[in-house]
Amino acid sequence: MSDWADHLTTVFPEARVKQFIEMRGADGGPWRKLCALPAFWVGLMYDQNSLDSAWDICKNWDANTREEMRVAASEEGIAANTNGISLLDLARELIDISRAGLKNRARPGNGGLVPDECHFLNAIEEVIETGKSPACELIDKYNNEWQKDLKNVYRDCAY
Repeated sequence: MSDWADHLTTVFPEARVKQFIEMRGADGGPWRKLCALPAFWVGLMYDQNSLDSAWDICKNWDANTREEMRVAASEEGIAANTNGISLLDLARELIDISRAGLKNRARPGNGGLVPDECHFLNAIEEVIETGKSPACELIDKYNNEWQKDLKNVYRDCAY
């Protein structure tokens, strides 16, 4: 049975609840984009006002609504609309909530030159403003700038 318990630790859904909550992170991409997702979650979850605001948005969603949103997001990205919910509008609302949480947290960076962690959200805000996910950006580069040469993905995305 202990082997089974060990095996279960390798399964990683969108979130795992143990003694703490583990959220999936970004699997790759430029450093500034990798830092954006954890900052987003910190802003939502480490500040009680932000957590309450986020909960108010989704507390009435049932399992079917959540699953339809997950599928729509995987197929259409931020342009998805399902159950009368625009993912773009939802993203705008959640990024504002996260930003407020990071401001309340007030953890300075860069030797005190940066007052909080809000700057990490800039990469997510670019996606919201342009409607282009990192995957869309890579596809555009592949079809145009890279002339369908996949070797360029290693050059541009390695760090």
